[in-house]
Parts: sequence; structure tokens; C-alpha cells
Amino acid sequence: MSKATLAVIAAASAATGAGVTALLYKPRPQEQQQQQQQQKQQLPTTQDTLKVPSTTPTPTLAAKALGPVDPAGVLQYGFPGPVSDVLSSQPLHGAYDRRTRNPAWVAEHITPQSLSMKNADRKHSTFFEDTSIPALFRAKLSDYFRSGYDRGHQVPAADAKWSQEAMDGTFALSNMCPQVGEGFNRDYWAHFEDFCRNLTKRYPSVRVVTGPLYLPSRDPDGKWRVSYEVIGNPPNVAVPTHFYKVIYGEDGSNSPFGKVALGAFVLPNARIANEKSLSDFEVPLEVLERASGLEFAAKLDLSRRRRLCQDVKCDITVREFNNARKKS
Repeated sequence: MSKATLAVIAAASAATGAGVTALLYKPRPQEQQQQQQQQKQQLPTTQDTLKVPSTTPTPTLAAKALGPVDPAGVLQYGFPGPVSDVLSSQPLHGAYDRRTRNPAWVAEHITPQSLSMKNADRKHSTFFEDTSIPALFRAKLSDYFRSGYDRGHQVPAADAKWSQEAMDGTFALSNMCPQVGEGFNRDYWAHFEDFCRNLTKRYPSVRVVTGPLYLPSRDPDGKWRVSYEVIGNPPNVAVPTHFYKVIYGEDGSNSPFGKVALGAFVLPNARIANEKSLSDFEVPLEVLERASGLEFAAKLDLSRRRRLCQDVKCDITVREFNNARKKS
């Protein structure tokens, strides 16, 4: 991880992330040239704007031994398996991290049509353990009991009102992370989710990828360390230090030449005053990719990209943005 990346992370790790956008990260010329060459070799599509990781294939037990040893022989006792599971249901698609008992990323798609449909009510939905995840690695309802943290939706229930079944799906614990409640999940984060929904008034198709981060902070001895709380009994569920959203505002043309407005945001898992400007949490996409280990636009050609905050005002609070949209 580069010093520039750590500088942005350090700013994002401050009380509310103020000044993040002042620390712009520029890829080294060699990296930029390699990125452009890779993109020229790939045909981008509007429907495929992020690289979707697949489950690791089980290696064949018939692998030929090389030399006097056979490391693959351990597979006769079983393949240790991937550390992530694919999440796929009506309202979302993503990957679940077995080590943290949290999703690594979850993608959703919202449109003016999907938001106009009112076929579900969250009072009919209940939180549940995702039985598609092996029990040993599954987050459990008891893990959150008296933890002091909210079960924070990554794909919001309010984005799935088009179907009760879809809304119910958002209540799986595989779509949850421990979030600070008052001042974050029930306040600024909720306003941020409204911000994303309101973008459908500007774009006919909006995709959002959301997930947790576990970012380093600098200790008094000058060294960088990652430290986060773990909840549950036994303690298995990691409490993220930060959360991110990558927003894709699509022009709706379904053309390989259609424009996509991109925005990447990193917010601390902490109380945030509603007066804070959303632009304080905007980060270059490359910084988020380096910090998360994920790629969000590997097949999206540079010529198709726009900066979301050039299309939409981000230098106002999310509350002000939502109030302005409701009046328009």
C-alpha cells in the first residue's frame, strides 16, 4: 500500500474524515499506462461494471507430483475451500467474507421504476441467519445481542420495496455489518442511502456497491496497525472501522459507449454530524481499491467515465441534498 494511500486512509480515520478530498492520489505513470493497455484489450459493457469474484474451483486430486514430494496430496483429506461465499438473491449480489462474518461487498440496482413500486413493508420482515453460509462461518442473531451495535444493512431494505420477498432478503445477516447506531446507521448513513435513491432522478439506472473496511491507524510509536472490535459469543463478527459505497450513475443507453458517473466514498463507523458535507468523504476510486483489495471498474474504459460529483453537488450535506430533491 503506497504512502499516498495511507495518507488518505489516515485522513478518513480521523473523527469524521474531514479533508479526504484534499489528498488526491495519482497512480504512477507506469501503473496508469498498464491500466490503459489492459482496458484496451477488454470490451466493456454497461451491465458488467465491476469484476465479480467467483468461488475458487476445487483442485483436482490427480495433480501430478513434482519431484520427491506431493504437496497436493493433502487434498485427499478435503479442499480447505475459499474464504468467501457468493451472495445472490433477488435484491443483491455479492461476496461473504468467512473470516470477518461480514459481507466483503454487496451490489444492488435501483431505478425510478423499482423505487416507485410499493409492494413491501419492513414490519413484515425479520432478521435471520443465512443458512447458505456454513454454520461454522455464519453470523448469528446471538452475536449481535447486547453488542451495542446495530445490524446495519449494506443493501437497504428501503431499496427493495418492489417485492416483499426481495425486502425480506435484505434482512439476512450476510447483508449486515455491526454499525454504530445513533449518529450513524440511524442518521448520516441513512441520509446517505437517501442520497443514492435520489440519484435516480438524475440517472435512469443506478448501481451501488457497499461494504466494510478495516483500515489502519497510526499508533504513538509511528507504526501503522489495524485494530477492530469483535463481537459475539464466541467473538467472531468483526466490527468494521469504516464503510464504503461505490456509485455508478448510468445513462441508461446500454451501449458500450454509454457514460457512467462514478463516485467512491469512505465513511468512518462512528457518529457523524448531519452538517458534514458528503464531499468530505469522497475518495479517488484507486485509493478505495488499494485499501479494499477489490476492483470496481476494471472493465469500464476511461473514456466512458465521469465523476459523479461533477454531475451532482456533493459539497453540501446529504440532508440538504435530500431536502432540495424533495422540493424539486
